[in-house]
Amino acid sequence: MGGDGKVFTFEQVTVHNNHKDCWLIINGKVYDVTKFMEDHPGGDEVLLSSTGQDATDDFEDVGHSDSAREMMGEYCIGDIDASTLPPQTKYRTPKQPHHNQDKTSEFIIKILQFLVPLAILGLAFGIRMYTKST
Repeated sequence: MGGDGKVFTFEQVTVHNNHKDCWLIINGKVYDVTKFMEDHPGGDEVLLSSTGQDATDDFEDVGHSDSAREMMGEYCIGDIDASTLPPQTKYRTPKQPHHNQDKTSEFIIKILQFLVPLAILGLAFGIRMYTKST
């Protein structure tokens, strides 16, 4: 890969974030993809949306081909100084409230699950008997 051992800080890379000057950070390497923007199969907006951050996850999630990975070498201009990268935040699922928030006892719920259908069945039977006799 190219780059000649040059190391960039995160701040240096983030200023290259437009159509005429676009750099990306992927797997600890810095890539100047400005010349590739018009040829990118996903369009230039995909590349621009990955500027200003570590684009490794975006790149890996797409599932690029082996030829695309080989092509990256010609756009590599150096490495990123990992100590300058902002810490990545991990996604945490929000805490879900307990399904029984109103504190109704489970015993009452089980009785109602049995009695309500039984009452509906009895009502239907009663209506049937009443309408049949008249």
